[in-house]
Amino acid sequence: MKRQWYEKMGAAVLGCLLLAACSAEPEGRGDIAGESLDTAVVAEREARYESPSDDGGDSQVLFGDLHVHTTFSPDAFIMSLPLTGGSGLHPPADACDFARYCAALDFWSINDHAEGITPRRWAETRQSIRECNAAAGDSANPDMVSFLGWEWSQVATDPSKHYGHKNVIFLDTDDADVPARAIAAPRQRLAQAPMGRLAQLMMSLADFENREFYLGIQGYYDEIADTPVCEKDVDTRELPGDCLEVADDPRELFTKLDEWGFDSIVIPHGNSWGMNTPASTSFDKQLNRAQHDPDRQILFELYSGHGNSEEYRQWRASVKGDDGGLMCPEPSDDYMPCCYRAGQIIRERCEAAGEDAQECQRRDFEARQNFVDAGNSGHLTVPGQSVVDWLNCGTCVDCFNEPMDHRPAATAQYALAISGFEPGRDPLRFRYGFIGSSDNHRGQPGTGYKEVRRKFMTESFGAPEDSRAARRQRDTREPEPFSTPLGNENVSLVNARNMERQNSFWLTGGLVATHSAGRDRNAIWGSLKRREVYATSGARILLWFDLLRDEQRYPMGSELMTGEAPKFRVSAMGEFKQLPGCPDYASNGLGEARIESLCGGECYNPGDERQLIDRIEVVRIRPQVNATEDVADLIEDPWRVFECEPDPMGCTVEFTDETFTSGGREAIYYARAIQETTGMINAENVRCEYDEEGRCIEVNPCYGDFRTPAEEDCVAPAQQRAWSSPIFVDFQPALEEESL
Repeated sequence: MKRQWYEKMGAAVLGCLLLAACSAEPEGRGDIAGESLDTAVVAEREARYESPSDDGGDSQVLFGDLHVHTTFSPDAFIMSLPLTGGSGLHPPADACDFARYCAALDFWSINDHAEGITPRRWAETRQSIRECNAAAGDSANPDMVSFLGWEWSQVATDPSKHYGHKNVIFLDTDDADVPARAIAAPRQRLAQAPMGRLAQLMMSLADFENREFYLGIQGYYDEIADTPVCEKDVDTRELPGDCLEVADDPRELFTKLDEWGFDSIVIPHGNSWGMNTPASTSFDKQLNRAQHDPDRQILFELYSGHGNSEEYRQWRASVKGDDGGLMCPEPSDDYMPCCYRAGQIIRERCEAAGEDAQECQRRDFEARQNFVDAGNSGHLTVPGQSVVDWLNCGTCVDCFNEPMDHRPAATAQYALAISGFEPGRDPLRFRYGFIGSSDNHRGQPGTGYKEVRRKFMTESFGAPEDSRAARRQRDTREPEPFSTPLGNENVSLVNARNMERQNSFWLTGGLVATHSAGRDRNAIWGSLKRREVYATSGARILLWFDLLRDEQRYPMGSELMTGEAPKFRVSAMGEFKQLPGCPDYASNGLGEARIESLCGGECYNPGDERQLIDRIEVVRIRPQVNATEDVADLIEDPWRVFECEPDPMGCTVEFTDETFTSGGREAIYYARAIQETTGMINAENVRCEYDEEGRCIEVNPCYGDFRTPAEEDCVAPAQQRAWSSPIFVDFQPALEEESL
């Protein structure tokens, strides 16, 4: 019997390979299961978001997620592999149901990676978003608004050519009012599946119940490969609808969006996330009139499941040497470059192998440079390395939930502090509002509502047992006492980035909150365009930040000129503490089975008790007035700190900048509302053990695979927070004063 089985499987393998039949039907958009929520449910939610005073004016706070991937995205598709801990396919319909019933969002947008959005997938995405809106009830007062968009993801190993990731979202959803194609960034190996047909077939046999998923991998990539790339230097409106359109840089992306002429917003994100960002990347190259569109690029995703891109620091992961090339910097008291740690690892191995001190020092220096030269794949220059070897290198030890390998010159604070100087032109500055979102790749908008189920609510992934799939994520080479330069033979789609270490840095994700005049699409869009928005780390903290002048309030996001000392007011209220499980309307709307499979049995389910606001911090940034000013001297963080009384009704403070007029220059202000300490998944990332001198001597990583039990959530104490959008105040003598 066993022999017959092997013969049958052998025939299946041979037939599959010879006929290239290792494929299954392509994934569709799915079916939306839930209907619109009862108006009483929506009204009760709105009541929880109201200010107890008149601080909010006529607006209401709404919460959303403007960064959501489904398995239409190539990386999300591969991350969904059941053998590596994924939960299977999650098409756009799943995202709609999750946003409405699991996360109880007021709005969201779909942002699949454009390089994987074939003509069929773009058509199905548009249709699914329209269906989600149709299920929202009255369009003037919907239970939820769904926006259409994509992600333009430009990644380069050369820092001077790396522009990063930008989400593009649109006001409208009708075919006549949106681009006919998504616009992608160029990607090498775009249509190449990360495993061959034989590997896919073997995986389907190993996980026979989910065999169609593995057989569909090649079909997924074949669909991309079969889509021709659009002709260059042609007006985007004149291109055929069945090609893949590519924009090489932001300038070209903005030009194509101008040609379409539709109302859109472009949101940079994941900016300081080192796993995909070269070490010496800086926002300076984007602050010019070619690569920046001040009318579209008006929001900055400050916080997501990839980490916090707010805080600037002076240290760098690599620096320019005397010859103009990159080299490894020395460590400081608060930062260990990973290139320096690579040298330490090799030196320790060299000494243990009995080599003399001079030779071990040479290998140390060689390892540092090999790491720098390898860019984001530097870990592969240390043979047989593992997560524990790197200790806490690359981390910002005094930052809040920073991403892996934090890049300070790509942070929000740095972007606001720099200026673009062009001969004969006024200085150019970024005018960003702040948002948070999830960057979720499982069709789960707004996952930050509860810090539970790490393997479900974050991007953490890995095989649940010690299997071949689990070992593929690890470096199985011998731990040699010398470094090896990076070669093509060492790099694959699986190990090019240190995904094993990244599992200790995945977070549940953030939210964007709007101060909106209503629940409808145009009201929410208006708030986004005015930058009257704020970011949260996932908690539904209520926050108001206003400049007060002449009995008027100028809300967050405002720009104005004055010759007087500006006066401000900040008000904040903590989030409601969560109850376990899901509210009745969610269970009734989706059914218990789908609640369990889609929401993991846990939904946004607020009780009646609020978390307390611990303090309010204010940051002041004075943008450069000449290119020689050191950015570090221009960022005051925190500039003011106000301790709050333990009042469940929140905290309100007022303050004036008495030094503004004497400074005679622009100042940018934003507020942080810091909540009392609670637990957050991966808030201590690699979980260091420190010696008496404060040095990290051992780590306890939060693995994605079986080495960390699935039920362990790696929760650590942290303080959830909300960040207001800035208020931009330029100096003008009192006699010439006027509001913008």
